[in-house]
Amino acid sequence: MDLRGNGKSDKPHIPEAYLNDAEAKDIMGIVSKLKIKSYSAVGYSRGSIIVARLLVLDKRVNRAVLGGMGADFTNPDWPRRIMFYEGLMGKPVPEVAGLIKYIKEADLDQQALAYMQNGQPSTSKEALAKINQKVLVISGTEDADNGSAKELADLIPYSSLANVPGDHGGAVRTKEFAQAVVTFLM
Repeated sequence: MDLRGNGKSDKPHIPEAYLNDAEAKDIMGIVSKLKIKSYSAVGYSRGSIIVARLLVLDKRVNRAVLGGMGADFTNPDWPRRIMFYEGLMGKPVPEVAGLIKYIKEADLDQQALAYMQNGQPSTSKEALAKINQKVLVISGTEDADNGSAKELADLIPYSSLANVPGDHGGAVRTKEFAQAVVTFLM
């Protein structure tokens, strides 16, 4: 599904639209509307941050995959999130210049993406330690963009860790990634 700010979904241009677990609550609302009693959730990169919130907020999640994510997002003042927000808001940030160029070339909504970064939730290490569902943490062998996937897996009691070839942009596109997800969800 396209979460708010992405794809064909609405892209509100007010910061408040992305606060207070808005994206996780959108998913929970759809699940409720469809009368789904139990579901598995798979996220990659920022999607994993939202899935982590679902694991804390929605007891209907029976298992989950957190792909392309390490433990760094547990910090509400995560420097990487702040750097992306500042770059998306127009501040010159050399580390995200390539991303900003891509966003402009792809005609993506830079303001909505900035507000998404600003409102991005964090899940505390303490909250992750209370998760009772089975979780697969999956990372590319060359992916350290978001911190240590092993550290993230170690924070979640019923988790396992899988490493697949690739960096942050490529690991999700490998057959090994797909096979690890399918095997875990079976």
